[in-house]
Amino acid sequence: MEDALNKARARSDDRRTKPGRIQSVLATLGREIAQDVIPVGGTLPPEPDLEARFGVGRGVIREAIKTLAAKGLVSVRPRFGTHVRPRRDWSLLDSDVLSWVAGNEEADRDLLLAIQEVRSIIEPAAAALAAERATKQDLKRINAALAAMEISHDQASATEADKAFHLAILDATHNPVLQGFRGAIDTILSTVFFVAVGSPGWFDDNLPNHAAAARAIESGNAKAAHTAMERVLGYTKVKLSKRKTSANDKTSTNERAASARKKRK
Repeated sequence: MEDALNKARARSDDRRTKPGRIQSVLATLGREIAQDVIPVGGTLPPEPDLEARFGVGRGVIREAIKTLAAKGLVSVRPRFGTHVRPRRDWSLLDSDVLSWVAGNEEADRDLLLAIQEVRSIIEPAAAALAAERATKQDLKRINAALAAMEISHDQASATEADKAFHLAILDATHNPVLQGFRGAIDTILSTVFFVAVGSPGWFDDNLPNHAAAARAIESGNAKAAHTAMERVLGYTKVKLSKRKTSANDKTSTNERAASARKKRK
């Protein structure tokens, strides 16, 4: 009787912890694929090896791989294994995938610039719609986020305020499809901010553009709101481009130095 109760408790505990274990395996494999530890065209280890590595059952591994497949990262073929798909097949607007691909110190600047292009298509139009459709409550949220940006005192508070500003504008469109980009925009803003914040004055100097967008939305001027948001994003794009050039220059300098050391030897 006691053994039966212990087994029942174990099964209950397993059900409660399984989602957390699936997420842990998923995040680890997702990051390894996104960062080319497991390259495109490569094969994931067999299920028994993954079970042993993560200390979990086959059900956890299969659920994690099923989710990776749903996000476009892998293809599963019986008897042929699980292969990493080309990046063009990945769901790059999925917040998990974005965080795996871009959420590290060496984020791919070309990817971030591509993301900025997508933002430049979506967000100016969203600002124009917000100018036409924003309610008093929407305007309150936008202005509160702007005020929080203006008094932010560190990277964390500035990032949260900036995200709140852009997400409030998306919500103010009252377009459910545009609102569906909230998760992606949230992740994008965190990543872009992390990379670009190293550029002196990047955040403070772009505040006037944010303020202009807020004023245009509040006054119901769709054209001005569109233009102001283009300036917000254009400023960020320039800063990211400069950071990319600086990083490339630094790499070239390091390569030249390494070459010189070899010649001296």
